[in-house]
Amino acid sequence: MQKTIAKERKPLGPRIKKYWQFYLLFIPVLAFVIVFHYMPMYGIVYGFTEYKVGQSPIWVGLDQFKKLFGIVAADATPIQKQLAALKAQPFWTAFGNTIVFSVIKLLLNTGFAVLISIFLNEMISTKFKKITQTIIYLPHFMSWVVTSSVFTLLLAVGQSGLVNNTLKSLGLINESVNYLAQPGTWKIWYYIINVWRETGWQTIIFMATLTGIDPGLYEAASMDGAGRVKKIQYVTLPALGNTIITVLILNLAKIMNLFESVFVLQNDAVRNATNVLQTLVYYEAFNSGAVPDLGYSVAIGLFRSMVGLLLMLVCNIASKKVRGRGIM
Repeated sequence: MQKTIAKERKPLGPRIKKYWQFYLLFIPVLAFVIVFHYMPMYGIVYGFTEYKVGQSPIWVGLDQFKKLFGIVAADATPIQKQLAALKAQPFWTAFGNTIVFSVIKLLLNTGFAVLISIFLNEMISTKFKKITQTIIYLPHFMSWVVTSSVFTLLLAVGQSGLVNNTLKSLGLINESVNYLAQPGTWKIWYYIINVWRETGWQTIIFMATLTGIDPGLYEAASMDGAGRVKKIQYVTLPALGNTIITVLILNLAKIMNLFESVFVLQNDAVRNATNVLQTLVYYEAFNSGAVPDLGYSVAIGLFRSMVGLLLMLVCNIASKKVRGRGIM
């Protein structure tokens, strides 16, 4: 059969001539991919150089990566080792934040999306269900800049700070708290804002799964004496299990792509404690206060890409185990 298909397949030239309209439409897409995805890959070479603006790149090999990891020569003095570790600290802080922020955000968003989906599925009134769905979807369509501005006003210390004023009126606090100026409270509100903005959109996937559950399963559970809670426990959650795992796997491959949500909420008071890899690259390249070493920024970006590639391969294997097909 395969030999027959191979014989019937025409050479590329005649196919292009016959379907030239399709190939013509493909040219802009091909040009976009080459210009914005493949040509920039030439810049990887700068990760192995010391490249400052206005100066010629100087090849330094793996020195930029040694600087990232705080690696020094075996015969280095204790002071040199301490300096190397001090220089590497921002990188390790940003790397740890990238992993922690992404994983916690993923688990919280997925968990709340599952709970809200079950809640919506249990609603009897179809009209009220649709209204509720619409309301919780809306935050997703707000840009992160607008979202940041809204919550900055809500959490402000002055009279416009609704959160502080409400807590003071309830007697829970005596003085206003600048939540976004303290690393601990900043992280808490970062997760809250992400849940508020993204959870509703993720419910679409789980609601689609819930609508596909056989009603006969619920009827059988009712005949066995199961109440609403037991139906959720033994019918709804098992039906969602495969979808939950799939969502976690697909999103786990993207945990290194964290930038905008962190960047728009940052300020000078918490920047060093809340940097992720992409914000660190930005500040090192454009806002370091000195002549930036672009080679160092490229090295950080290259390391992030390699970790992202490794995660993608791991998730691809996990996806094949769970779904029977990969994500690539």
